[in-house]
Parts: sequence; C-alpha cells; structure tokens
Amino acid sequence: MTKIIRILYLFYASTIFIALMFLVLPFVLIFTSIFSKTTGKKIAIFLLRCWAWGFSIPSFFWVKTINKNLVDTSKSHIYVGNHGSYLDAIAVCISVPQHFSPLGKIEMAKVPIFGSIYSRVVVMIDRSSKESREKSVGLLKEEIENGQSVLIFPEGTMNKTSAPLSDFYDGAFRIAIETQTPLMPFVMINNRKLLPRIAPLKVRPGIIKTVFLGEISVKGLSLEDLPMLKQKVYAMMEQALIKFN
Repeated sequence: MTKIIRILYLFYASTIFIALMFLVLPFVLIFTSIFSKTTGKKIAIFLLRCWAWGFSIPSFFWVKTINKNLVDTSKSHIYVGNHGSYLDAIAVCISVPQHFSPLGKIEMAKVPIFGSIYSRVVVMIDRSSKESREKSVGLLKEEIENGQSVLIFPEGTMNKTSAPLSDFYDGAFRIAIETQTPLMPFVMINNRKLLPRIAPLKVRPGIIKTVFLGEISVKGLSLEDLPMLKQKVYAMMEQALIKFN
C-alpha cells in the first residue's frame, strides 16, 4: 500500500472506530449505572464485543481465535497476553470467551469518548503510585472472589521493542498465586504488523490470530515460586510468538 492509501485507510478505520464508540457509549453508561457493578460490567463487555465485531468486519482487521476449546469457561481465569498494538482491545473482546475485568493504565481514561467507557469497565492502575498499585490488586482480587475472570497484560504497556515480548511485571503471577486462580496465557499474532504502535502509517488490513496456550495451574504454589511461574509463562508465550510468526 502506498503512503496515501495507508493514510486514507487509517482515516477510514478510525472513523468506524469512533462512530461505533459513540453508538455504544450511552448504553454502557446506562447499564453500568442502573445495574450492580458485576452485572453492569458483564453487559458492558457484551456491548464491547458487539463494538469489536462491528469494527473488525468493515475495517478488514479480522480476528481468528485458535484453541478456544482449551478454556474451561466454568471457572475463573487470569488471562495474560502480549500487548503490541491498539488493535489488541478488539482482539481480546472478540476472542476471550468469558466475561472479564481488564487491568489498564489510568492515562487511557483521559481519551475522549473511549475514556468514558474505559473507566466503567477497566480496573485502572497508576504504576508510578504504590497506593494505586495496591488498590488495583485489591480490586482484581475482589473480581476473582466474585467469580469473574481478569485480564492483565504482564508487559505493563505496549511492546515498542523488536523483541517478541518485553519484560513481565510480577502482578498477574502474584495475584494468581495468592488467589490460587489458574492462568490462561494467550498470544496475539500480527497485531504489531497490522497497526504498529511506533509507526501507525504502516497500517494495513489483515487477520489477527489469537492463540490460547492452555491453562496453567498454580495449585499449591507459594510466592517463592513466583519467579519460576513468571519465567514459565514468558517462555511459553515467547515460543508461541516465534512459532506462529
């Protein structure tokens, strides 16, 4: 695609993204206001799945899910995946087969329109604040105690390096051990190629593949096992990214 075509395509896709966000926003605000926190979030996640499909099909950012059968939807999981593109929100909304509470940076709540929905669905964290980190961990544990799954990008932010993954934070693995909740690692393939974080004008249509890698039990593990668990998941995801790319 030439530069002009890429610019036009990015404008086209962005217009769809924003228009659908305007359409979904009032319903998210209404349902998260009149229902309980848990029920409101479930409805909001359903609406965001509709938004994601509504964006994916006409924008030609299609999502293919692999190994969804490995997810036991009868129990809670801590989903951990790679993060390298703004398209990741679309992929997880379409691919994750359970209701979930995602952990996200507090800065995103300032984005017009999107931020209004974001603040109603996401457990927000300011990584520069110890108090915020502790509060977000507590909120995620509450979600798990209420039977919900959670989603955490262990890299903490979008990977801007040339490596398959950035270093992982401890949070997801600490919560998994402390709540004895199984991890469900997954990788998103092509997300960085289709809409690079550092070079958005290299955008192009294509298929994002979300690959679930199988449940990892943390039964009986203690915090002493955290480094081992983190390295195990990192190696599994890195190997999958290399294999599928």
